Amino acid sequence: MHRLGFALASLAFCSAGLAGEWQIDSSHSATQFSVRHLMVSTVRGHFGKTTGAVVYDPANPAASAILAEVDVSTVDTRVEKRDAHLRGPDFFDVEKYPTMTFKSTKAEPAGEGALKMTGDLTIRGVTRPVVLHVEGITPPIKDRAGLRMGATATAKIKRSEFGMTWNRVLETGGVSVGDDVAITIDVELIQRAASSD
Repeated sequence: MHRLGFALASLAFCSAGLAGEWQIDSSHSATQFSVRHLMVSTVRGHFGKTTGAVVYDPANPAASAILAEVDVSTVDTRVEKRDAHLRGPDFFDVEKYPTMTFKSTKAEPAGEGALKMTGDLTIRGVTRPVVLHVEGITPPIKDRAGLRMGATATAKIKRSEFGMTWNRVLETGGVSVGDDVAITIDVELIQRAASSD
């Protein structure tokens, strides 16, 4: 967490003077994934904790930035035996690599309420460039805690590019687990109201 705190501070420093610095509200956000199983169906899962920060100014969307961290030990596919396998060295190896991170390097407007975010995704200590397609950026609303807004980001990766190569070859051809993984991140962002003394 100290590493994430330092990175968040760096993001805030780099974005000084830009409107719209937001925190990811972990209790109202979710990182989900889906992958083919036995070449006949799709298995879906999610991670229970996503944290980070976003810089967003609707007047200057190209200056947007994202830094997100996912606690991969919270993986949940509704089958404990499978989840234990995913936490192990064949997949996320959470003892060595407890988190995965995304840090944006470029933002491009992609239509109304949408962005194309290019950045570095790190899983199992391996960093690869990935594009997040961000859509549905909502206008801010106000509640007692401050301002809130939301968005959905999607990406597709190959798990083998991040060192997750475990598989079984089927007798009928094909493999047990697909290589292509679809990722969906639903975030609720918050700017907390300043406390009054």
